[in-house]
Amino acid sequence: MKLFKSIILGMLCVSALLGAITFPSLNHARIVDEAGLFSQAQKATLENTLSAHESATTNQIVVVTLASLQGYDIADFGYQLGRAWGIGTKERNNGVLLIIAPNERKVRIEVGYGLEGALPDAIAHSIIQNTILPAFKAKNYFEGASKGVNAIISAIKGEYKADKSAHKSAQQSFVVPILFFLFFIFNAFFHSRQTEQKKVVPSLFLGLVAGVLSWFIFALLSFSVFIAFVVFVLTYFGGSLGSGGTTSSWGSSSGSSSSGGFGGFSGGGGSFGGGGASGSW
Repeated sequence: MKLFKSIILGMLCVSALLGAITFPSLNHARIVDEAGLFSQAQKATLENTLSAHESATTNQIVVVTLASLQGYDIADFGYQLGRAWGIGTKERNNGVLLIIAPNERKVRIEVGYGLEGALPDAIAHSIIQNTILPAFKAKNYFEGASKGVNAIISAIKGEYKADKSAHKSAQQSFVVPILFFLFFIFNAFFHSRQTEQKKVVPSLFLGLVAGVLSWFIFALLSFSVFIAFVVFVLTYFGGSLGSGGTTSSWGSSSGSSSSGGFGGFSGGGGSFGGGGASGSW
């Protein structure tokens, strides 16, 4: 029972660290320009492109610029934003977010479940590195966003070819958190006395179970590895578990945004699982 409580406590501790997050309002527009990067004419151009694509395919693509990531990683922010807005249809989960955070100099393509096959992480990474970032580095935000949108649409149609190097780089991004967790586990095995190793195996098992469960719930690798690490530490080092504590979850509230005056658009209930890629300049 104590071990089960350790799993729950670990997840609650991480949830408390995540805290609440404030999202801009979708405001019936495919362009949510909270950071004020685009002119009205530029927003209209992007809106027309995205509207035409949705009419032809039902895929929903939204471009959002953020005044701040509020201290969150852009991947975590994007995943929660996509789910909060429900971009894409409920039946197909065919939504995509192009997220631009100019103050943190971060950009992300967040891909809904239904389009992960057409727009895998490697291609999203290639679009960011080869199409979007060169323009952003020159502070040509509209050019980067426009070319990025067109590349996303081409990828969904099967007309975009990603560089092989982009696929390799995208794969390597998953290696660090995995190696860190494995290093910690092997280090614990090596330094434990024989009488203490009995604690390592169940702690390791529960940590892995918690990590797998977190992956199925959140589909965020780094987050799942962290959950596994926290549960392992709590169960291995033991200690009394109090019944009190503060719990919280990824809350959200909507703020104002300068998204323009385009009507008739809203999310269709689509879901996201953390697919996509991020970049910085």
